[in-house]
Amino acid sequence: MERYIQAIDERHLIPALDLVEDVFTQWDSPEEGKMVRRLVEEIRAKKYYLPELELIMVNERDEILGYAMFSRFHLQGKYENELLLLSPVAVKTEYQRQHISKALLEHGFDQAKKMGYQAVLVEGNPRNYNPRGFETSAQYGITPGPNIHLPRIECLMVKALVPGALAHIQGEVDYSFYDTLREE
Repeated sequence: MERYIQAIDERHLIPALDLVEDVFTQWDSPEEGKMVRRLVEEIRAKKYYLPELELIMVNERDEILGYAMFSRFHLQGKYENELLLLSPVAVKTEYQRQHISKALLEHGFDQAKKMGYQAVLVEGNPRNYNPRGFETSAQYGITPGPNIHLPRIECLMVKALVPGALAHIQGEVDYSFYDTLREE
């Protein structure tokens, strides 16, 4: 089966949302699926959106197999031209464990580096992200803010795209810029 990675385009906007919602619904719950879909829609509408880093993998039938979104991010108003947030990542359930997310992430890292970004932040399961070069962000002075509740501190991770980049990027992570992620 032929597979291609590309930046999102007009015809894939809604199918990508459907994929994300479906994957997170199956993985967690219908509420989680709807929340992650709203997050993608909100990121697309905000100033930190980078359409060239909203990535999909399609097959020869133009069916979306996987999805990854990188968007600009800041820590306490700094680093927005250096730091990216990776969220969400989704692979169609029947295609999981076929290195689709790995290919999407590696492609995204390469593109982001070419665009001048220094590092990528992600929240998730360390088992999924440590093999891609992510490390616990707290060891670099990037810590969860008071409204971020993690199962473990290791679930907030960062990856340097450029050697030494994490020596100067520090601060508290705060998602309150996104209404979807605000805790009530």
